[in-house]
Amino acid sequence: MLSSTFPTRRQLLARCGAGFGTLALADLLARQGLLASDDTTKSLNPLAPKKPHFPGKAKAVVWIFVNGGPSQVDTWDYKPELAKQDGKALPGMDKNTGFFINDVGPLMKSPFEFKQYGQSGKWVSSIFPNLSKHVDKMAFIHSLWTESNNHSPALFMMNTGLPRMGNPSVGSWVTYGLGSENENLPGFVVMSDPKGRGLPKGHTLNWTSGFLPGAFQGTWLKPSGDPIDNLKRPAGVTSQDQEADLALMTTLNRARIDQSAPDRELEARIKSFELAYRMQAAAPEAMDVARETKETQDLYGIGRPECDHFAKQCLTARRLVERGVRFVQIYSGGMDNQLSWDGHIDIKGNHSQFAGEVDRPVAALLTDLQNKGLLDSTLVIWAGEFGRLPVSQKGNKPGRDHNPHANTAWIAGGGAKGGVSYGATDDVGYKAAVDRADTHDFHATLLHLLGFDHEKLTYMHNGRRYRLTDVHGKVIKAVVA
Repeated sequence: MLSSTFPTRRQLLARCGAGFGTLALADLLARQGLLASDDTTKSLNPLAPKKPHFPGKAKAVVWIFVNGGPSQVDTWDYKPELAKQDGKALPGMDKNTGFFINDVGPLMKSPFEFKQYGQSGKWVSSIFPNLSKHVDKMAFIHSLWTESNNHSPALFMMNTGLPRMGNPSVGSWVTYGLGSENENLPGFVVMSDPKGRGLPKGHTLNWTSGFLPGAFQGTWLKPSGDPIDNLKRPAGVTSQDQEADLALMTTLNRARIDQSAPDRELEARIKSFELAYRMQAAAPEAMDVARETKETQDLYGIGRPECDHFAKQCLTARRLVERGVRFVQIYSGGMDNQLSWDGHIDIKGNHSQFAGEVDRPVAALLTDLQNKGLLDSTLVIWAGEFGRLPVSQKGNKPGRDHNPHANTAWIAGGGAKGGVSYGATDDVGYKAAVDRADTHDFHATLLHLLGFDHEKLTYMHNGRRYRLTDVHGKVIKAVVA
């Protein structure tokens, strides 16, 4: 039987133990508008659209995660003094700043030429011939810093706000706060490097939902084969068969909920079954970039050997956002040093290669979003886990070691103030020196653009309210339009 006329002993004790105090509490909560809604359908759908704390300009996010730690002084943070001091020692440098303390060399100028672009006159490295045309859309933050010089803790810090595993990622917090505008696709999607380079260090913990309900976990699209497992209906199983199976599971699961206290995990599981069924039709269509015009495919660089893979991912991101997906994160680079922006060896060759893969596709993403009227409501982020040292890492082809003291990120669209630069590093790009901003400040700013007070977007866990920014963070208002 699915239900019983009489309560179980546990149910009886729970109900009697609460007593009339529960009635009084319910009345007080109702008077203050804090009582949960009786809308059963809404309560069973954790990804139902929700309103933020105040109207935010950004409704969706595309995060280009520059995995491995891009060098700020070879990309966006122009340092003419570094060229003047080339070959000299960096006074007062702590050799423990990087990861390879026995390979610390002298200051090393950038191997790339910098030029000014746009009305803002922003100095940009020659490795970005296409993105340089969009600098007046971008807000640069040059004074970021983080806590760790090791990839995994730094990745966790940038993705979850804490340098240890197990905490909810930014995408999970955003979908928890806003829900999703598409019931047939995940609210949070992740794409990793598809060229056999592997996942970023820390793997799926970079897009975990942590202690938030499982419905807010990032959905990873596999870089080869079917992007999502089990999207294709098994041979011999009809649509009617699947509908009947799903209806039976839903009936049994909801009967279980009716017999006991509310179970958010079970509710999320019910919705995941239903979403998986709907995705069988919606996901393949959303990810089919071949449906786009040849002009659009050429814009992104599809078919070009150097950037075809990333072009398809950026175009997929636009198609997902267009269909109401809330948060898309794309990783450039994989696990090992030379398979990512982790340029310990040959910084020139490393950054030239990876910039060549992302420059045209990301520039096309900005153009395409703007042409479709989506850039104003889509926040595009360019950020990695940390920067790199201005000194060389010794070798036949010198590279640069990790640098937690200085990092550059930019944001565009979604309420970002274009053509501005916030903060600054010292003369050679070693440390954030002016208007220093940590990861919590960065996260607070992103949430603000989405309409959230970062101090109020919380979740009760283990007896306390947690938030993405922990007990820190301030909004960087200079980059907000």
